[in-house]
Amino acid sequence: MKKDIENREDLYLLVKTFYVKLMNDAEIKHFFNEFNNPDLLEEHLQVLVNFWDNILFYSGGYRKNAMQPHLEMNKKNPITENHFNIWLSRFKSSVDDLFFGENAHAIKSRAESVAIVMKIKISEQNN
Repeated sequence: MKKDIENREDLYLLVKTFYVKLMNDAEIKHFFNEFNNPDLLEEHLQVLVNFWDNILFYSGGYRKNAMQPHLEMNKKNPITENHFNIWLSRFKSSVDDLFFGENAHAIKSRAESVAIVMKIKISEQNN
């Protein structure tokens, strides 16, 4: 039986699983080429753990502007609605593959909110 997301270790497992999916997805893997370097990937996974730990458990451990790197990425390689849909689908499937419960449901809901905000900001940048 699957357990709920309870701590940073669970979040690490989630983001690592998620990034394996992203980095193997033919339509979006080009956004993640820099993370073929294991050291850069590990560093980024820790940032993601901090981000989701703050989002889910209000840890206060993430103080960066999450939007800025994505806006920079969009300037170099435009992020489309389809890319967001793939990102969200891979995130939700990673959660569902590993976890079940209140926090698992909450993190998927918050990922939807993150995707909406990012779509709006990137759309504003593109216009």
